[in-house]
Amino acid sequence: MLENLTTKKNIKTFSISPENLTGEKGGGGRAVVGSASEASRELGVGWKVNPYLKVEAHSTVILADYKGQGAIKHIWMTDCAYASRQLILRIFFDGQKTPNVEAPLSDFFCSADYKEFRQLTSLAMCVNPAKGLNCYFEMPFFKGFRIEVENLGGECNIYYQIDCEEKKLSPETLYFHAQFRRVNPLPYMQPYVILDNIKGKGHYVGTYINWGVKSNGWWGEGEVKFYIDGDTEYPTVCGTGTEDYFCGAYNFDVNGKYTEFCTPYSGMHKISGTDGLYRSQRYFNLYRWHITDPVYFENDLKVTVQALGWRSGNRYLPLQDDISSVAYWYSDNLEDEYPAFPSVNELEII
Repeated sequence: MLENLTTKKNIKTFSISPENLTGEKGGGGRAVVGSASEASRELGVGWKVNPYLKVEAHSTVILADYKGQGAIKHIWMTDCAYASRQLILRIFFDGQKTPNVEAPLSDFFCSADYKEFRQLTSLAMCVNPAKGLNCYFEMPFFKGFRIEVENLGGECNIYYQIDCEEKKLSPETLYFHAQFRRVNPLPYMQPYVILDNIKGKGHYVGTYINWGVKSNGWWGEGEVKFYIDGDTEYPTVCGTGTEDYFCGAYNFDVNGKYTEFCTPYSGMHKISGTDGLYRSQRYFNLYRWHITDPVYFENDLKVTVQALGWRSGNRYLPLQDDISSVAYWYSDNLEDEYPAFPSVNELEII
């Protein structure tokens, strides 16, 4: 990508934050009163008067509502929410009434339970101390975009900056999508569905899973499967195991211990819960970015993963775990119907 820095471009940079809510040229740092009026009382306009938004309990706040053509290039956020999955992120492109990105804020940034920090360093997402949430997926729009956050809990503050480019897009440009799902517990012998009922032409670019293990023993024998363009009973792409899909091997076990790892394209950056190898009640945070190896589809796509462990007699054990995920993809279709979003109780990690 460094070669892209050496040529002239017809691009204008703008940014939307509490200090410039519209992204207008010369519009930053002009608030007279704001969330930090008391702290800036001796300094005045231009001195960090409105660096965050206060979000009332059980309300929805609009972070950005922009009209124009271009792309979101980077999103940074942090908050003071009392619980993970308290805040729900929704992004709408080109005037859509239903969201094209819909996920708990924490899950979208690959950190379902972000009350306990772990460093995440990858090309698409970074989580930096202490809770700096960063997304680098490009999100194009032809007419504009709107970003909302719904607060399911008590009052909190949100800090954010949405870095954008105003530019002319090719007619072949695709829209970014992200969809959250959760099943707890997974029914016996039923694959977990990461993504389904996706129509149009595009490519799949990433998976985040928060996997809560409810049985002792190794849990990751299940295969990740991609059903592409009319596949029904059998998929075109079928992996060999869960840890294999996330680019690890042999149970992530190094010297008798699960080993967290973080790379540009894949990782298991956080393990939480009880101590001990192969013990139940542990949660595993895993990500895989298909940046150099997108999964292309012409008409439709479905993605699943089996939940398999081991039982007596050296046999596979279908698991009934707590699994949630975010799927990330690009397509030319903004009309996909997402599943009903879970309630606040259905979201809670217990």
